[in-house]
Amino acid sequence: MFEAIIQPIAQWIINVISDMGYLGIVLTMGIESACIPLPSEIIMPFSGYLVSTGRFTMLGVSLAGAFGCVVGSVAAYIAGYYGGRPFLEKYGKYILLSKKEIDYAERWTVKYGDAAIFVSRLLPVIRTFISLPAGIARMNFIKFIIYTFLGSLPWCWALAYIGKVLGDNWNTIGKYFHQVDIVIGILIVAGIAFFIWHKFKK
Repeated sequence: MFEAIIQPIAQWIINVISDMGYLGIVLTMGIESACIPLPSEIIMPFSGYLVSTGRFTMLGVSLAGAFGCVVGSVAAYIAGYYGGRPFLEKYGKYILLSKKEIDYAERWTVKYGDAAIFVSRLLPVIRTFISLPAGIARMNFIKFIIYTFLGSLPWCWALAYIGKVLGDNWNTIGKYFHQVDIVIGILIVAGIAFFIWHKFKK
């Protein structure tokens, strides 16, 4: 079932990058970082494969990927900055989220925002959505851009390098990262379930 869903997405990614070159990498990674689940585990390994054919360079694809991450993350940051907090205050009670807890989360993100942004950009799943709370917490915009770029660059380089090494077999990496995504997804769901149980217990 997973392959039936991912196959047309993968083909679209391949077509975009093949037709648009580096700009295609920027576009697809921008979409991925704007909280739209377009897998970087396909985008960057395929770009790395094109490095092995001589079309791209490692530096070029890594910078294009990181720049795309910044573009998409800025869009998510703006959405969180202008719409996130009022939305949470209005509807948070329906998911058992109080104003006090929203305030705490915002203070925590402000206090540890730099490290949180940098580290989160290196993690599957989480990296896609970290920009929203950064916007809600009003993180310094310049720092947000810098740490997003610095955190995204090694991620993009690593995936592209794997694609370059694998060559024609670049697409085999996707299933392994999908397994990691499932594990992280289970942990997130378990955390939410524990939070709800804790609230009802009170």
